[in-house]
Amino acid sequence: MTYNEVLDKRSIAVSTSESPDMPGLGLHKEHLRDAMTEIARHTLALGAKLVYGGDLRADGFSNLLFELAARYRRDTDSRNKLGVTNYLAWPVHILQKAEQLDQAAADLEGTAELRLLDIDGRDIDLKERHKLETHQPTEPEWAKGLSAMRHTMLAETHARIILGGRVDKFKGDMPGIAEEALYSLQAKQPLYVMGGFGGCARDVAEAIGVLEPNGVREWPGREKFNSFRGRKLNNGLSPEENRVLASTPYVDQAIVLILRGLTKAKLGSQGGMTA
Repeated sequence: MTYNEVLDKRSIAVSTSESPDMPGLGLHKEHLRDAMTEIARHTLALGAKLVYGGDLRADGFSNLLFELAARYRRDTDSRNKLGVTNYLAWPVHILQKAEQLDQAAADLEGTAELRLLDIDGRDIDLKERHKLETHQPTEPEWAKGLSAMRHTMLAETHARIILGGRVDKFKGDMPGIAEEALYSLQAKQPLYVMGGFGGCARDVAEAIGVLEPNGVREWPGREKFNSFRGRKLNNGLSPEENRVLASTPYVDQAIVLILRGLTKAKLGSQGGMTA
């Protein structure tokens, strides 16, 4: 039996990493993993494909999403037969042996997919990857490769959810969650800012005027958000609902708002809004 869910044929990007504010909020990495689990559980159950740009470390968020995708495999009419797509940017996968990538792809067959990208954000198949020498990427490779991956993800997704996020010790030109949020704003892609874990997501909410600043934490690229102050997030939520989403410490409340927005927003085109 097949059926269509409300988010069928929709690809939702999720951006997260640990936040430096979590200890002060009484939160730990397990709380962030629980939040990711709830986001994934509900969006997968509604038929969405989740898209993430992460590495393959054993305790990372990519593996958490893979486990959830396996648990929530579904029978739908959607062309999105796989529940999760994980993009591996050039500087991420060039660090790894091709044989390791082969094994990871084989382990995920039927549940999730790995997308390897070159430094310009174009797909590389595993056969081509075997021809490339593993090496330690340079700082320019990190910056260019990560930005290219984020542009590719933007073009192939319908909305983005951000939560947590470090604001130092990052690779690239600016914090990763900030760069991904900036691209979504520039493209008018529906953006959901879950700020209860502090970190970069909370900073973005303050920078664009969803929340009043509680002191300004500077990081490279923050000034680029100034032009988006007061603009709509195109996410199906009212200004008050976005304020609550950006400030609530309660994951259940945030999930309700995200799902409400996803079902109301115009998600008909990838990389931005419908006309």
